[in-house]
Amino acid sequence: MAEPTRWVTETKDGHSQWYIHRFREMAAEGEDLIGEARLVDAMVPRRARILDAGCGPGRHAGELHARGHSVVGVDADPELIAAAEQDHPGPTYAVVDLAELELASLGQAQPFDAALMAGNVMVFLAPGTETAVLRRVAACVSPEGFIVVGFHVKRHLSLADFDRHVADAGLRLEHRFATWDLRAWRDDADFAVTVLRHT
Repeated sequence: MAEPTRWVTETKDGHSQWYIHRFREMAAEGEDLIGEARLVDAMVPRRARILDAGCGPGRHAGELHARGHSVVGVDADPELIAAAEQDHPGPTYAVVDLAELELASLGQAQPFDAALMAGNVMVFLAPGTETAVLRRVAACVSPEGFIVVGFHVKRHLSLADFDRHVADAGLRLEHRFATWDLRAWRDDADFAVTVLRHT
């Protein structure tokens, strides 16, 4: 049994429903909520196979599916997966803790071309599972594929620690930006978007 994630241990009761409602409201107001998906779409071939690891209520999985990709979205929170299935049908969704992620358990015979870990997924992992999660996500991605990770670097996980987890997971840093729209990285940035490849 996987350790409880910080999403469970460090948020208040009802947080998942609050999160779902918040993004439904933002979508209704016309907010741009798909920058992460646009970036991944620009990096993969047409009709790619994409893993949305920590997909939450499915906005990126849904957008990537709408752009013609084959998408599997996974999240440990069943409330978020239920919202994803309701709001963004099309992708395959599964309730899976990333610390236990395997292609076979997803019913997938072939690895993905890319994996997306947006929405502070790394920050909300169970403490001590960061390397294992990166290793498991990497094992689901083809040798030529990539993982793109975005998170606030001043919430639980420092960038130095993240980079150590990356190396320990057998991955290498290919690119780093300060935003999802590819603004240049700077040392005082509070958010990091990192593209990882197999070593």
